[in-house]
Amino acid sequence: MSSAVTVIDYGIGNLLNVLRALEHCGATVRLVDKASPDLRDADRLVLPGVGAFGDGMAELRARGLDDVVRRHAQSGRPFLGICVGLQMMFDTGEEMGEHQGLGLLAGRVRAVPPVDVEGRPHRIPHIGWRPLLPAASWDGTLLAGVAPGERAYFVHSFAAVPADSAVRLAEVDYGGHRLCAAVHQDNLYGCQFHPERSAHAGLAMLQRFLAP
Repeated sequence: MSSAVTVIDYGIGNLLNVLRALEHCGATVRLVDKASPDLRDADRLVLPGVGAFGDGMAELRARGLDDVVRRHAQSGRPFLGICVGLQMMFDTGEEMGEHQGLGLLAGRVRAVPPVDVEGRPHRIPHIGWRPLLPAASWDGTLLAGVAPGERAYFVHSFAAVPADSAVRLAEVDYGGHRLCAAVHQDNLYGCQFHPERSAHAGLAMLQRFLAP
């Protein structure tokens, strides 16, 4: 049986791979680019994104979609933020100035450190396949079907720093820095990696998100 999922399109990035991955996992996908009354009844909501935090928030507000996301998050229905979509779940982003986020989770989004823990420069943005490391138990979460150490694909220059470490579900090691790779609080999930480009780990996560 197909699961219904609504994907927010706010004009930032290419959504094709996200849509294909969800459909591959059995979803019936609805793409929305503006606020409408029927969004109040969305079973599952996905907020993807690439690019800058501030630009993403500006587009959400311009389309009236920021309040749609907040209402859905408060409804208790499943919500997933991907990449910049995860970052915008937090209070504040520091990319190209300070910008207010959706405020679904307490914390800030800060630049990935430009040097490793020994002071040696490393590549920014952080790009590539990296092992996912548990920051909390994955039992009963979207990562329950993923083995610790399984690799996921990252492309980002900024990372969330949750105010409450309890929301950190997974981390990724970059130069000795443990960056936030996934978050979970109640019905809210977010992943910094791209599940649509992360082979088994990503598809397993999406399948859990779509499960009844």
